[in-house]
Amino acid sequence: MSTYTHAGTGKKAGVGPRGPGADVRSGVRRASAFLARRSLRAHRRAWAAVFVATAAAVTLIGSFVLVLGSLLLAAPPVERYAGADAVVMGDQRVVYTAKPWGSEPETAETYLPERVRLDRTAVARVAGAAGVAKAVADDSVPVTVHSAPEAGSGRGAVGAVGRSWESAVLTPYRLTGGHAPGAADEVVVDDALAAAAGLRPGSRVTVQTDGVPRPHTVSGVAASAHRGGGPAVFFTERRLTALAGHPGTVDAIGVVAERGVTAGSLRASLEAVLPDRARGDRAIEVLTGAERGRAEHVDALGARGELLPMLASVAGTVLMVALLVIATTISQAVHQRSGELALLRAVGATPRQLRSAVGREVSRVAGAAAVLGAIGTVPLGLYLRSLLTTDPLPLPVPVWLPLSAGVVAAALVTLLARPVSLLAARSVTGLRPAAALGAAGAPESSEPGRVRTITGVVLAVAGVGSAGAATAQGGQAAAVAASGAATSLIIAVALLGPRIAQVALRVLGAPVRWVGGVSGFLAARSAAAHHRRLGVAITPIVLLVTFVCVQLSAGSTLERAADRQAAAALRADLVVTGPAAGLPAGAARAVREIPGVAATGVLRSAVVLAHRELGAPRLDRFPVLGVTADQLPGTLDPRVTAGDLADLTGPDTVAVGEDRAAGLDVGTGDTVDLRLGDGAGVTLRVVAVYERSLGLGEFMLPRETLAAHTTAPRDQGVLVRTDGSPASADAVRHALAPYTGVRVRAATPDDVRIAPATSDQDDALMVIGVGVIGGFALLAVVSTLSLISVGRAPEFRLLRLVGAGRRQVRRMLVLETGLVAVAGLVIGTLVAAVPLTAFALSTTGAAPYLSPARYGVLALAVVVAAGLGTIRPGVSGGRRVLGGGTG
Repeated sequence: MSTYTHAGTGKKAGVGPRGPGADVRSGVRRASAFLARRSLRAHRRAWAAVFVATAAAVTLIGSFVLVLGSLLLAAPPVERYAGADAVVMGDQRVVYTAKPWGSEPETAETYLPERVRLDRTAVARVAGAAGVAKAVADDSVPVTVHSAPEAGSGRGAVGAVGRSWESAVLTPYRLTGGHAPGAADEVVVDDALAAAAGLRPGSRVTVQTDGVPRPHTVSGVAASAHRGGGPAVFFTERRLTALAGHPGTVDAIGVVAERGVTAGSLRASLEAVLPDRARGDRAIEVLTGAERGRAEHVDALGARGELLPMLASVAGTVLMVALLVIATTISQAVHQRSGELALLRAVGATPRQLRSAVGREVSRVAGAAAVLGAIGTVPLGLYLRSLLTTDPLPLPVPVWLPLSAGVVAAALVTLLARPVSLLAARSVTGLRPAAALGAAGAPESSEPGRVRTITGVVLAVAGVGSAGAATAQGGQAAAVAASGAATSLIIAVALLGPRIAQVALRVLGAPVRWVGGVSGFLAARSAAAHHRRLGVAITPIVLLVTFVCVQLSAGSTLERAADRQAAAALRADLVVTGPAAGLPAGAARAVREIPGVAATGVLRSAVVLAHRELGAPRLDRFPVLGVTADQLPGTLDPRVTAGDLADLTGPDTVAVGEDRAAGLDVGTGDTVDLRLGDGAGVTLRVVAVYERSLGLGEFMLPRETLAAHTTAPRDQGVLVRTDGSPASADAVRHALAPYTGVRVRAATPDDVRIAPATSDQDDALMVIGVGVIGGFALLAVVSTLSLISVGRAPEFRLLRLVGAGRRQVRRMLVLETGLVAVAGLVIGTLVAAVPLTAFALSTTGAAPYLSPARYGVLALAVVVAAGLGTIRPGVSGGRRVLGGGTG
């Protein structure tokens, strides 16, 4: 074996199989490991800022992975059909296939909000299938129960679900007292309702369905280990079918299998005897196992389908924010050591050794932070999940999900950290030793590279162009274009930070010098000498301000416009409301019979519109109002711009919002193809176009048209127009006296708004979007500014050596904090204003709106975070420097 001698040691090493290259690589690794260890100890405070930002980013990304995974796994619970082996129901999905420009056909899918019913003849076919012991037609109606005086009245009305006693086996319910109902005026109540209303077998109870309340006798009390849809009242099957009002169809069919029949064989036998279609073009589904919950909560998956895109959009923003913060923080940490790296290069360290050392440092810090962040994923993810969990759709968290979410987030951040550090160090590690010797003592470069500048300008132009495109669009297309504009502009600010800082300094430098005297002069000169550092300091503030402004202002703008339109449209002075299940059909008729009074019932449902957006197929669900046309002039004014609402009668008419009509290119006399809430396809003739669609919805239909296609055709309210006298209000109350649980009060805009001003889902998304992500952005501001302040210790030392007083240096830090905060607030507000203005103009025709109080809180948070990141680290880091002398 040949040998060679190590220079300076005299020790021999074998060349043999390993060769000299292996020993060189080993030496490089040892040298880079030594440099990394020494650097980590020497720059503990700087790497602490990187550690905090990285750990927070991993926690945030992991928590969103956990929530999205939980939402994807979510399914309605099985309660009402816990005793059934299978459930047959109409398919609640609707699909639309179209071929986008120049690509393969695509299919859009959504869920219908109303129940798709089956033909009642299917019950006999299901009962005759192999392996079926019993097939039960399961209908339900909302009822309100009032206990009779002798039962211990005063307990008020109780909402419940009316079912047939034959369907009790599907839960299952069993009698604990009394007997099954045998007559039309007998009912069995469940134990929860019996306890709430003080009922027992033989009690008299008043039950209200869709008419005047009628007395019934409680024939029995039943109990079950499962609660499906709240308290239950059981009628005879014949009575329940009459109350349901659709004798030819059934909501669902519950199936009890024979002993020993497996779920798979039961499904196969049921599918063999069922037709391919439930009614018209609607398919039939056979549900077994956990799928049975879909038959209980028909719109649960539809709600999930609407929540998923919104949450995914927020998650995409989270990912962009987190990665941008990590990249900025690591780049600044490496850049602050450029003089040290240049010196090492000048004294003989190879580029490979320097790159390896920097990569090792960052990998160790990022790896440790990723572990801590992955642990933090669990509590934050569970908190976000608790905000989004709703009663009909609980979000599951299997054991493997938090672990997987933490691992995914940690791996993503760790893999990103090393390339970012190597990219940041390339300008120094690639220098020749002689050139590095000069760079070691030179001031930092303030100008970004040409590629970076060109990329930033291109993104800025693209952002402005996308905002301009949003003004010419509407609906989802405008929102997507505005979101793209905001993203492009934020990244452009990060790339053009030094140049933007120069502009900001020209504007704010003179006031700082004028206000601060010597300290102001020092602050302005320091900022002028370090444009890059000022740009890095401004970037997280711009990110925070832009994100929070967009999140808060977009919703506030739409809500404010909808409020104004609903208030302007309201003509009624009274509104009749009732139980959560809705008002009986006779309530509106009873009010209309009063002389001089106009009244229209307001029935709420939804329709599905199939259309193309940028060539791709889309299915959008729109909430709609069902109204009585001849009563609208006195109760509701949508501000008709074409046609006549008096023609909104019959099963084939519709009124369309002005913006939607323009998007569909239709006018009065044209037709619009829609699917009603239960999936029935209809072609409707446009009889009117109205302006106030933000407040009243994109479509308005005759009440009778909607009622035939809703699960429970109950008015959510009755708008009443009187002469305003107390006598008229008393007359309305007197007419409604037979209907218990009905209330008459002054009408408000919320009674006609197509959607509530706020909802639990909106509140949850606000907490997630603004609270959690905004909190992370604030932490990023503190971390980045702390990192910069730690790296300025030599600068503070030099200022003290040349005669600057302690108070002067501290006041300089305060002025720099104000400069950074004001510049970040102004630039962030301007960046947010571009997409927000485009979005607001395209959707509301007005300027964007953000309440001064909310903006004030944001500004205060920015100032506090900037102070924590600049003044405190600067003072504490230079305490030994600032501690002596006088101001």
